[in-house]
Amino acid sequence: MLTGRESLLRVIGKRRRYLPSRHSILSAASSALESCSGLCEKDENAQRHSVEKGADGGRDAAEWVNCPVCGARLPSLDNTLINSHLDECLAKGNKRKLSQLTLLQLNFSRSKVTVHSSGPDDKENLLVPSEPNRIATFHTNHYSNELDDSEVYEDNHHSISLRNNPFLSCVESFVDKDIANNKSVSLSLHSEDESAKHAPEECLDNYDISMVFIPTFIVGRRYSSRQELDPESRICLSRDPKNVKDPNAIQVLYADSENDNMLGYIPRELAQYLSPLVDKFHLRFEGTITSLPKDCRAAVPIQIVCNNLQLCDQAYCDNIQEFKSLWSHALGVGELGMTNPSATTRYQRNLVLLIQDVLKSHPHLFTVAEISFLEAFNSLPDDSQRLFARLYTRKGPWFRVSNISYPEISDCHQAIEGLLETGYLCSFLRRNKLENNDLEEILNILNMDELREALHVLNKKCKHGTRKQDIIHVILSSSKNMVSPELQSFILAITGSCVKVSPLAESLMWRAERLFFLNGEQDLSAFLLVDLGIVKYPSYRCILSEQIFPNRSDLLSYEEAIEVSQIMVESLDENNSELVFRCIEISISRMSIPLEEGKPSSCGSMSAFLSYFSASWVYSKVVLLGVSFLEREKRYIEAINLLRQLLKTFISDGRRGYWTLRLSVDLEHLGRVDESLQVAEDGLLDPWVRAGSRVALQRRVLRLGFGGSATFHASYSKSVKRKIFEVHVQGRPLNNKAGMKSIFYGEDGEQCGVEQLALQYYAGEGGGWKGVHTESGIWLTIFGILMWDVIFADVPNVFRTKFQTAPLDLETDSFYEVRKSIIEALLDKIQNGMAEEILITAWESHVGTACRGVNWERHSLPDLRAAVKCIGGPCLASICRHLAQDYRSWSSGMPDLLLWRLHNCYRGEAKLVEVKGPRDRLSEQQRAWLLVLMDCGFDVEVCKVTPAPVAA
Repeated sequence: MLTGRESLLRVIGKRRRYLPSRHSILSAASSALESCSGLCEKDENAQRHSVEKGADGGRDAAEWVNCPVCGARLPSLDNTLINSHLDECLAKGNKRKLSQLTLLQLNFSRSKVTVHSSGPDDKENLLVPSEPNRIATFHTNHYSNELDDSEVYEDNHHSISLRNNPFLSCVESFVDKDIANNKSVSLSLHSEDESAKHAPEECLDNYDISMVFIPTFIVGRRYSSRQELDPESRICLSRDPKNVKDPNAIQVLYADSENDNMLGYIPRELAQYLSPLVDKFHLRFEGTITSLPKDCRAAVPIQIVCNNLQLCDQAYCDNIQEFKSLWSHALGVGELGMTNPSATTRYQRNLVLLIQDVLKSHPHLFTVAEISFLEAFNSLPDDSQRLFARLYTRKGPWFRVSNISYPEISDCHQAIEGLLETGYLCSFLRRNKLENNDLEEILNILNMDELREALHVLNKKCKHGTRKQDIIHVILSSSKNMVSPELQSFILAITGSCVKVSPLAESLMWRAERLFFLNGEQDLSAFLLVDLGIVKYPSYRCILSEQIFPNRSDLLSYEEAIEVSQIMVESLDENNSELVFRCIEISISRMSIPLEEGKPSSCGSMSAFLSYFSASWVYSKVVLLGVSFLEREKRYIEAINLLRQLLKTFISDGRRGYWTLRLSVDLEHLGRVDESLQVAEDGLLDPWVRAGSRVALQRRVLRLGFGGSATFHASYSKSVKRKIFEVHVQGRPLNNKAGMKSIFYGEDGEQCGVEQLALQYYAGEGGGWKGVHTESGIWLTIFGILMWDVIFADVPNVFRTKFQTAPLDLETDSFYEVRKSIIEALLDKIQNGMAEEILITAWESHVGTACRGVNWERHSLPDLRAAVKCIGGPCLASICRHLAQDYRSWSSGMPDLLLWRLHNCYRGEAKLVEVKGPRDRLSEQQRAWLLVLMDCGFDVEVCKVTPAPVAA
């Protein structure tokens, strides 16, 4: 795999973005190179740049017009752009749909959608209407895109406030905001105050709560040891405080002592309030099963009631306010849970929650029309919302209406009509015409028999056993210029009506997800993992004083950079060199813009991590992938030019070490040894060249310079030339082929890798060591647990969502700089021998909680305690300091094996071993780590596994 590809794929994310402006981006590359001021956008990008210019000035909606051919929105004052766009659309042969406005329809009604900002007294809402029982929405149907101010109506049922969503209470955190006059505004996805409003007030004033029933469910049935349910038997609740996933967990058991099998759990949203009532106030709960679901694994409706009120008298009197609060919230959560109990409908609630949070936190990044479109989702019936959530999370893009059926949706056809009218779905059958660019997508929903019939319509044949994609390729080749009427009629008849998520909905939902999670690897499934208790995120405070995207222009540039990244990856997959070079040209031209405007990229400032959300940073990753592509093609001159541009543009970046190394290597490929040496020597003076790249450059200087200047080389030549102790282990190989992983027979006769063979050696004749093959894993786990309070300390702007496992600045220099005092205080404790105590405390407090680098399952607490004790305080503090100062550079390349052995209860020793097979050698990053560990005082060695000599 080309270097930089995997990193770029992470930026693009799991969900590929719909690319409506692909043609305009690529066709304008040449003009971008000439002007170096960005590409000339068409279609949607025309709207983007016009909005950028008028974002602060409040451009009137009347300055927009719709293309009569394709319906794209264009700025009415830009005649040149309009004419060129019309020429392009007419050349394609597209026709205007009835739902599109003509160029004469210039007047747009300005919508009155308001994103209500919260004041100090309204912390619990993320987005609520100005009146509790009223929500302003705009109804847009497929006959007209005009926004009508009169389309405002009341709909209590479909107005879903975040205050009524308890599903993320397990990841609640307090949030302080200092943006747009909103101070201390909570971003919590669940409000405790709201659930309390659903509790009958008389229950709190009346001491007798024994007759108050709480409706809820038995969830987690997959963990049950008993699948059959007896509706006649009474049930009871039992605390499960040792539950790794949730210390508030409450099990549901049969009250009959003869049936003590666990039936499941109480929902965690309710358990967080019932568990202190059980633990502190000694309440006991019993109940009954109210109905049996069809699916034995589905949630089971139950009713529970407190049955031992007299036991909590004294505790109640001593903590009356706490008791009232817990009881009030328990009742509220129970009532809220009954309104939408099905796990299948959680996608709906989570999607609504996501949209509302994004509009609340980032209203300046959307146009008025976009806000009204997203707000309209709240007013859709439940069935339409649930169907959209389902379709949006499926692969698609097209779906047969006849095949759409979900148990939680009562009327799928009515739900589809609602989504079509509001523009969230589109259907090709409504046009009675199949466009060329839709053909491949539609063919993918046909089965093999239908595809063979389609071939027959085209008078084509295929052999039995031909793959589906090969048949589709034949059909597409036959329809390259236009879709034949016969094929079009056949496809429309056999598929019936098909729908897909509309381009506008796809684009805005993609943006909303990206703004909510701030990465492309998380999506709505992250909510579900929390709801099901599979993932538990840490608690932290979000203190926000600056925006990730200060204005819409920055966001649109970032989105466009991701589009170029996606085209780049697709082009490499398709071996389309022309498009690859086009993407490189675009990226180079746009990557240079920040430098020209006097805003060079910097990773050393307090908010260096914000540069990760800039278009320039994304384009730099495209260029780096382009460098790898050019090097593979042996086009070193072009690769050198790109590397020089990267080094010129990003003057303070941790990636400069790799760029400098590749520049020196490529120059040597061209025979320019002196220039290669000079680049390497200059790189060693760069403070951003670190870890493995620094060691590699030092070794290059010593090799290329043939000794060179003794004064210049004296500072590192001795260090680089240090000998690392080696141990040689012989084994019986299973294979000895180059390019294949080395497999040996272990001492027990079983097949194993070189690392397992080395562990067996060290456990036996190598000295009786106990250890693990973990590479960097165990060290990152120890670092994460020991430094937990530092990692999740209250630092402005580094925590911005509820789904983070680390602060945004973890891989920047600012992580250490901002927290230096608390880091050094903790390192002093570690150095003085308190590491084991800190480890135990943090483990017990946070076990099972997601944290970057921490693997709770792979490493047990006894093993970690033994390792920490044997490593010793000074050595452990040195490693933690390295990771805290530069996590990005030092979080990989650590030795394969961590070995330890205890001499008594209070003393032990540790050894770190890098294992190499017959055809392996140390990488520069591994060598850098070994040298650092030797400086820290570790016992370090390299174990080389070689085949045993064959007897003659």
